[in-house]
Amino acid sequence: MNKQKKAINTGKSILYNPSPQTSPVNIGTIAPLEGKSIKADFPVTGMSCASCVAHVQSTLSKQPGVTNATVNLANSTAYVEYLPTVASPEKLKKAVQDAGYDLIIEEKDEDEIETIRNEHLEQLKRNCILSLIFGIPLVVIAMLFHTIPYANYIMWALATPIVLIFGRQFFINAWKQLKHRSSNMDTLVALSTGVSYIFSVFNTLFPAFWLDKGLEPHVYFEVSGVVIAFVLLGRYLEDRAKRSTTSAIKQLIGLQPKTATVFKNGNLEEIAIKEIKVGDEIVVKPGEKIAVDGNIVKGSSFIDESMINGEPLAVEKTVGAKVFAGTINQTGSFHFTAQKVGKDTILGQIIKMVQEAQGSQAPIQKTVDKISSIFVPVICILALITFFSWLIFAGSNGFTQGLLSMVAVLVIACPCALGLATPTAIMVGIGKGAANGILIKGAEALEKAQKLTAIVLDKTGTITEGKPHVTNLKWLSPPTTGLINILYSAEIYSEHPLGDAIKNYLKNDALLIQGINVASLTGRGIVASFNHKDYYIGNKKLLEENHISIPNEIDDYIKQETQKANSIALFADSENILAVISIADTVKASSVSAIQKLQNSGLEVYMLTGDGQLSAESIAQQVNIPKENIKAGVLPAEKTTFVKKLQEKGNVVAMVGDGINDSGALAVADISIAMGKGSDIAMDVAQVTIISSDLDKLYQAIKLSKETVKTIRQNLFWAFIYNLIGIPIAAGLLYPFNGFLLNPMIAGAAMALSSVSVVTNSLLLKMKKI
Repeated sequence: MNKQKKAINTGKSILYNPSPQTSPVNIGTIAPLEGKSIKADFPVTGMSCASCVAHVQSTLSKQPGVTNATVNLANSTAYVEYLPTVASPEKLKKAVQDAGYDLIIEEKDEDEIETIRNEHLEQLKRNCILSLIFGIPLVVIAMLFHTIPYANYIMWALATPIVLIFGRQFFINAWKQLKHRSSNMDTLVALSTGVSYIFSVFNTLFPAFWLDKGLEPHVYFEVSGVVIAFVLLGRYLEDRAKRSTTSAIKQLIGLQPKTATVFKNGNLEEIAIKEIKVGDEIVVKPGEKIAVDGNIVKGSSFIDESMINGEPLAVEKTVGAKVFAGTINQTGSFHFTAQKVGKDTILGQIIKMVQEAQGSQAPIQKTVDKISSIFVPVICILALITFFSWLIFAGSNGFTQGLLSMVAVLVIACPCALGLATPTAIMVGIGKGAANGILIKGAEALEKAQKLTAIVLDKTGTITEGKPHVTNLKWLSPPTTGLINILYSAEIYSEHPLGDAIKNYLKNDALLIQGINVASLTGRGIVASFNHKDYYIGNKKLLEENHISIPNEIDDYIKQETQKANSIALFADSENILAVISIADTVKASSVSAIQKLQNSGLEVYMLTGDGQLSAESIAQQVNIPKENIKAGVLPAEKTTFVKKLQEKGNVVAMVGDGINDSGALAVADISIAMGKGSDIAMDVAQVTIISSDLDKLYQAIKLSKETVKTIRQNLFWAFIYNLIGIPIAAGLLYPFNGFLLNPMIAGAAMALSSVSVVTNSLLLKMKKI
């Protein structure tokens, strides 16, 4: 959609999805384009595989007036550009419904959309469980007790609800596919189970037809029942595995408050965010979220901008400084003038980037669904050729043997193994990952991992701990217990972000003292009074204002620490400097070895950060990332651009981050990985989440992905080889040479064996070391 022509205002509003500031978010923005085109996005229900995506997309593209249509399986959304004079949402909905799916054109909020999708998943789960409940005794009777009285009728009773109730969706969808001259896995499931079921019903009601010809009237109810049960299980597992991030945009929007306090005509007025206009003066109190982007005109404070820059330290803001929507005010109150509102804010741009990235069509197309469109008609043709070949060349027994061989071809060509090849490997891979602290949301990351050439790491919270630590506390002379207690107690009452680092460093060696008074000095530090004596904790400016001299050797030491990208806090009494405190965001213990493993495996490792160049170079040097592979002072949009530029050079890129500011880059990366202690947005957008934030798990995640893809390919190989060998034998290829004719019962057993082999191969993945 981003390649389409720029929208222009025609003066007429046609909206199926309101702006991000309003609650209904299910239908994307519809805006008149050049000419008379309209862009729209609609949620789609009923899709389960890539062939469904292709079918819905093809259906929409063929509708009169539709100029462009893409469908995204990850967020179950169709993106359509159409001419409103020819097409309409109602016509598009009817076309999609006729194809066996549904298009939601009514205005619904995100909760209603999620409810619809959850109901679909629950229905699939119920059908899966009930089909297994009926299917297990069906198999037991067919394999062990098929000679008991009325065995055929009992199996008929067990198979009927599976085929006609729990699996009816396959037959309904197959019929709709047929009407549109298309086919998918539903078609093959319906053919194989339908033929085996009808054939079994005929043999149960009219056994004499075969007995008169000297043949045993076998039934294959277990084939029809078990195939549907297995495919339903596979569909459910796939749906659970691929459940994508539908709440990321909602959470991003939730970063903004719903209302803001505006200063107008000497009065304070609380208004809705969408009513804020450029130039309005907005008042922000301690603890409040900032509504829009702007510049401070009165007051000062510290603001948590981690959602923008990813840095753990709050940023001091005074008159003239810029503030951004979604950031959190900490201590002070201030007034600012709105400069950018709505979608023009940095937060709005982040939302837009994530929307575009999630709305783009994934390049991954599942091999099974591609081949099934050819596989199904080929099997049907082969089955008919088999029947007529026997009828023509086999003499008096041609009809009987031809019918049996035709059924054997359809039964042995059952897509059970194909249907289980991918979801079982994904299920085992995801389970193994979870046991190792690695959460994988779906198959897309797994399928691309083997092509990975570059990995981009966010600095703060990914390579580093993400919070400040005291790296060194240098006392000018051996400290007394009293001084340590004063320093600790002063920081207990301090509101400065660095105060937490100092008090955490001292908490095991100090005691909280009573009677200490602490005052904050904006932009300089704090002053603590105890026993009629003042103590200062802050920067050089604070000491200079109070005429406290800094010895040359201490000044040199401060410069050395500053060059290491450390923040410096000075502790002094009213006469002399007492200590120098170095504070920094330290590198994680696992980062050095983890990055080395990634580099040794052939990956080019890059580091991005919103921090300064000096800090970036210091961290990069510690973890052995080349200087040319780092980029400092980057904003969220620049991170996204950096990833795109690597992709334009032919790289397959993985992005690793933990902050909301990383969500845009995570969304556009080929493989997106979030660190578990990061923001919910980053984890929601990402395809892989490292629960422990241990960077060493990153290498394990990539290796696990490659092993899982390898297992999927093996499964598909054996599933197709089974069909390539089994189908000719079922058709009677060996009969002219050795008189062997495959009985449909053996074909059913072979089908089951193929499924077992696929599942067994998937389970072997558990034994592989990552």
